[in-house]
Amino acid sequence: MTATDDRILALPDTGTLAERARASLRRIGAVVPEGDGLAARTPLTGEDLLGLAAATERDADEAVAAASAAFRTWRTTPAPARGELVRRFGELLRQHKGDLADLITIEAGKISSEALGEVQEMIDICDFAVGQSRQLYGRTIASERPGHRLAETWHPLGVVGVISAFNFPAAVWSWNTAIALVCGDTVVWKPSELTPLTSLAASHLLERACAETGAPRDVHRLLLGDRAVGERLVDDPRVALLSATGSTRMGREVGPRVAARFGRCLLELGGNNASVVAPSADLALATAGIVFAAAGTAGQRCTTLRRLIVHRDVADEVVERLAAAYRKLPVGDPFEDGTLVGPLISGRAEEAMRAALDRAEADGGRILAGGGRRHTSAPNASYVEPALVRMPGQTDVVREETFAPVLYVLTYDDLAEAIALHNDVPQGLSSSIFTRDQQEAERFLAADGSDCGIANVNIGTSGAEIGGAFGGEKETGGGRESGSDAWRAYMRRATNTINYSSELSLAQNVSFL
Repeated sequence: MTATDDRILALPDTGTLAERARASLRRIGAVVPEGDGLAARTPLTGEDLLGLAAATERDADEAVAAASAAFRTWRTTPAPARGELVRRFGELLRQHKGDLADLITIEAGKISSEALGEVQEMIDICDFAVGQSRQLYGRTIASERPGHRLAETWHPLGVVGVISAFNFPAAVWSWNTAIALVCGDTVVWKPSELTPLTSLAASHLLERACAETGAPRDVHRLLLGDRAVGERLVDDPRVALLSATGSTRMGREVGPRVAARFGRCLLELGGNNASVVAPSADLALATAGIVFAAAGTAGQRCTTLRRLIVHRDVADEVVERLAAAYRKLPVGDPFEDGTLVGPLISGRAEEAMRAALDRAEADGGRILAGGGRRHTSAPNASYVEPALVRMPGQTDVVREETFAPVLYVLTYDDLAEAIALHNDVPQGLSSSIFTRDQQEAERFLAADGSDCGIANVNIGTSGAEIGGAFGGEKETGGGRESGSDAWRAYMRRATNTINYSSELSLAQNVSFL
């Protein structure tokens, strides 16, 4: 990318970051399995921090076997007792919130407030799961037969495999793990290869909680390895549920393979999220919500705002407000106070952003703000200015997800057109509308409105709370994690018929004897 600012961003040196990471791990108590199979890397400088021993396919098989054995004990442990493990885990997260957040910043590049927010999300899901451990409700159903009762009960499912992505290196794992554990399942976690230190720290805290509460040690196993290790979880018939977060491309590979062995799959895949700005919108509120949703985490959230659909009457004013805000966004060291945009995860992400901007310009788009590369004291790091691009229409590049801070601006004349534009993408994760018109808001939320799993009013597309189920439709995969009744994905349902009479009655009045 062409640099648009000649100032050189001063960044911490790699050695300092490596020592800071080691110090956090020491305080947490995690032991680093040093070796040469896997490298812990920081996007802050674009360099490796230290080498780690990598798990093998044999390690994956052994981990699943151990989790399967632990499941036989864990599934009969009373659910409130299982909740005690998660309660203790949440307490340890509170004690080590700062250290875990530091590791997230070092490995994922998030600014400190967002990293702390991620750990808070882990704490919140633990609180939710502890309550859920006493609310794994079934139901009683009226029977057509006299002297009979129908009941629906829920039971632990088995081993849950979790494959997580770099952008939320701990929170998404915790959504799955906290709920799976109170449901009576055991977990094998294959985290992103880009964030192994965060994974080590989080896993150690859960291991400590197991030891302190008397839970079986193998209710959770960690696998720091490459793609082949993840594929062992995908194909292992002992893994009852495979929860995978990543790209749509990854989901296309994982889904059929799990289905082929009749396993369950929970997919959280790509998002190409949009906000509609109606003519009645509070533009100051909209600007604030749009900027965070589009530029937060350097555009590397699955819920990042990537398309802005603005009514023609207010489009120029909205664009002017956004361009002014974009030009002031502080880009730099995510540990520095005041920084709002940290680095992209890698040079590959930067190349993808540049390619998308080139395609947008070729399609008649105009870059209104940002899009440049920042000079830094670390030449291997990728610091970019979030880009605001006005487009003549929803071209192919707009309909694709680029995992970088690129916001495309489109215009519309009536709400039906806006909703059609909004839904005309393969993905269906998160959406929002900014309006003070109740009818517009309700139309957007209706059955023929937004086709996404998340639909918001007067907030942006990112920043979901754990109380609601998280997930999306279409190429986003259809999975649901976190709150609401997402717990049901981690359990198996049984329908029970209880005959408390002295007669054998058959359903549908069938007469046999």
